[in-house]
Amino acid sequence: MGHLYALDFDGVLCDTCGETAISALKAAKLRWPALFDSVDSATDDWIVEQMIKVRPVVETGYETLLLVRLLLETRVPSLRKSSVAEGLIVEGILENWLKLKPIVMEEWNENRDELIDLFGKVRDDWLEKDFTGWIEANRFFPGAADALRFSSSRVYIVTTKQGRFADALLKELAGITLPPERIYGLGTGPKVEVLKKLQKMPEHQGLTLHFVEDRLATLKNVIKEPELDNWNLYLVDWGFNTQKEREEAAANPRIQLLELSDFSSKLK
Repeated sequence: MGHLYALDFDGVLCDTCGETAISALKAAKLRWPALFDSVDSATDDWIVEQMIKVRPVVETGYETLLLVRLLLETRVPSLRKSSVAEGLIVEGILENWLKLKPIVMEEWNENRDELIDLFGKVRDDWLEKDFTGWIEANRFFPGAADALRFSSSRVYIVTTKQGRFADALLKELAGITLPPERIYGLGTGPKVEVLKKLQKMPEHQGLTLHFVEDRLATLKNVIKEPELDNWNLYLVDWGFNTQKEREEAAANPRIQLLELSDFSSKLK
């Protein structure tokens, strides 16, 4: 009868690590100018390098601003405003981000919606002033664009990235134009709810359902929903996840580990 693929964007189709880290640093400097006024370029470079390492913990883009500031506080004790920054290292962030995030949000008196808005505005500004530079800070994983371009399956993008940025990257980097109704971006609801919506659509009845992610936590959320038992779940081994998460996924009977070399053949 055919197949439906719901694909995450960052970490499945597109390697956005570099652009995300740079955008987060730009946004953090606007959000907390007093903290970053004295930060030199060497510290900027160090933060960007560390951001790439901690990228697996990020679910939604605004969290990257928090991570930039937390990394700065671990690096420069005189700027420390958080109770969790002292002695914190990358491994600690990777293992404990779900616990750390609400603590720093409260201690810094931060607002989620304002951070989301700022992060989007910084990207929009970069796009407007240096479109080529913004595009070139991203890249599609080898073969991913062709897999999407030549797929005979019904494909949807289900991402926590703002839809307009995913759309721009698809068009400019991959030469792919998806109808707007095929892109579910930030603000369209939790991914589990999007999957429920997709499986209920009349045109999708009888299709084999596949959901491809690079975040183990997202797949575990799907598994908690009996209504979504018909979805085949995949964790990619090339995305923003850790070896520990890949091993956990491999031991879970509901989840299949997916190699990049198999991605194209599955979509076809």
